[in-house]
Amino acid sequence: MLTVNRTRPVGPAGRISRVETLMLGTAWRDFGYVRVHTDEGLTGIGEITHPYRGREVCSLTESLAQRHLLGADPFDVEELWLRVYQGDFLRGGDVGGVALSGLDQAMYDLMGKALGVPAYRLTGGACRDRVRVYANGWYNGERDPEVFAAKARETVARGFTALKFDPFGPGLHELDRAELRRSTELVAAVRDAIGPDVDLFVEGHARFAMPTAARLLRELEPFDIGWLEEPMPWTHIERYAELRQRAPFPISGGEHFHNRYEYKQLFATAAVDIIQPDLSMAGGLTEVRKLAAIADSHGMLVAPHNSNSPLCTTVSVHAGLGIPNLKILETFDGLLEDHVFQALRGVLPIEDGHIGLPTAPGFGVELVDEVFAEHPPTHRFWNMFEDGWEKRNRT
Repeated sequence: MLTVNRTRPVGPAGRISRVETLMLGTAWRDFGYVRVHTDEGLTGIGEITHPYRGREVCSLTESLAQRHLLGADPFDVEELWLRVYQGDFLRGGDVGGVALSGLDQAMYDLMGKALGVPAYRLTGGACRDRVRVYANGWYNGERDPEVFAAKARETVARGFTALKFDPFGPGLHELDRAELRRSTELVAAVRDAIGPDVDLFVEGHARFAMPTAARLLRELEPFDIGWLEEPMPWTHIERYAELRQRAPFPISGGEHFHNRYEYKQLFATAAVDIIQPDLSMAGGLTEVRKLAAIADSHGMLVAPHNSNSPLCTTVSVHAGLGIPNLKILETFDGLLEDHVFQALRGVLPIEDGHIGLPTAPGFGVELVDEVFAEHPPTHRFWNMFEDGWEKRNRT
């Protein structure tokens, strides 16, 4: 199973003949992609964005393909997933998880194109007519209540019915009294600006010690938030259930895990109410559907993490359409420059805070090489533990 079978009948996509990677620079971060070619002239793409290790992911993606995918049939997607995951024996952590996820995405793109159907038709079809999305990245400015309130109103005016933000600045482990008050004032200002009918999610970025996280439960209760996301580091996963039992609102998390094996303790301890696997980190469509099913068996909802490009947004919609316990999908698409959408021709548009049913074969997206050439990667780094990180290198 962990070697290419060249005697088995091949599907309509042909055999994988070549794999290449590309990177696109933006003012925020570099986006990474993989493009898989077959001997039938088809190409499939996937997103391999890593916020800080883009070059390493591209290198590993290409070497994994050389070792495990060349000559294979993209339709053998379960076997290919296992081959890439276990074939190197040492699994690869976050870099390996991103590489595997992008390659898995590309298989579904190839299968959809070969059959002439949207990728979601290959993952259980649709449970809904559209996927609701929430906006993130809208608050890249001064940590001032009036500034955040104005930006929140602008975002809702674009049709979004749900927002998420991190009000906590560079806080780590603890927040001093002034910072706690400032963070609470930001949440209050945003809630007042958007009114009671818009969902508001609060991000913790996995950085607070238990006493601070417990204090936040009390401080945030008046604002009717939809969830508090990753309030503590996952090195303290055994305390998540304790925090969750005390919380007056849902606790969410899981973006740091890359497959069902890493998720095992989260499920075993009932650590969260809502899991947040990333289609470009948690094993692609093949694995995230399994995670969603396990979550359903634990009475949990699914709200995919997606701090990636509009390609991952499109891929996540294809996956989410067939997940019965889907809650909502994250998107940073409103933060991005025009050239990102020019480089990713065919990504699904957001209309009134939702994304509708795709119709094109596969994911319906093509990478425009000329735009990539005009916007090479910048390899910049922003540190969310520094003051002003929320500006994301923007003035």
